[in-house]
Amino acid sequence: MPKSPSFSLVFLHYWAGSGREWHAVVSALGLDYECLAPDLPGFGDAPPPASLTVDAYADAVAQFVAERGLTEYLLVGHSMGGKIALALASRRPVGLRGVALLAPSPPTPEPMTDKARAEAQRAYGSPTAAAATFVRITARPLPDAEQQQVLADNLRTSRAAWDAWLQHGSREDIAARMPLVQVPVLLLTGTADAAIPVQVQQSETLPYLPAGTTLHLIEGAGHLLPLEAPGEVALALHQFIAELSALPALH
Repeated sequence: MPKSPSFSLVFLHYWAGSGREWHAVVSALGLDYECLAPDLPGFGDAPPPASLTVDAYADAVAQFVAERGLTEYLLVGHSMGGKIALALASRRPVGLRGVALLAPSPPTPEPMTDKARAEAQRAYGSPTAAAATFVRITARPLPDAEQQQVLADNLRTSRAAWDAWLQHGSREDIAARMPLVQVPVLLLTGTADAAIPVQVQQSETLPYLPAGTTLHLIEGAGHLLPLEAPGEVALALHQFIAELSALPALH
């Protein structure tokens, strides 16, 4: 068998989550790749920076990549992390070989009514609201430990990061930059995603991605793909990386 390519995988988590959402995916991938899953600023254990725009998050990821001296890497972005990954990819950073998007926030403003945004802002710090959100955005059952992890990450999100994404980041429109994305893109979403439905990915994400990108559906999965379908996500990543390894690196 050919040797696995020496890509590093940089995983970017969803809003109100943390890097630890990727543990099961990393475990399913095995030891073939270096896997890095940082907490983004204002989430998990990371303090919020002075700026919380999509580009500020892309700056933070670029700094993370530079500090670790990554020479060939893949960005894997889930939900909010997907939009951040696309913003960074549009800069054509040296060493980036591809982008995998899991139920991403689209490059256009994320569809959400003002009422829903106001309700989400009021939900900050509420265990009851966090539990209700978990039920709404998942479709497959999760072990109790993973449910508690999702709730804990929600509740330890900083207020600044919480509000900034709802009021600004999710509303940012970076669609005009998408022709600058020159690396292959993998797009995955769950058929039962109630947070960012399949139809949104079809109309607000897929048309802006490089030619040849297709939308891969994970049947019966909701929005939290890394937790609900880690094996299927890992398999898709394995296949994507195999395809990337056959392509020349961009310089």
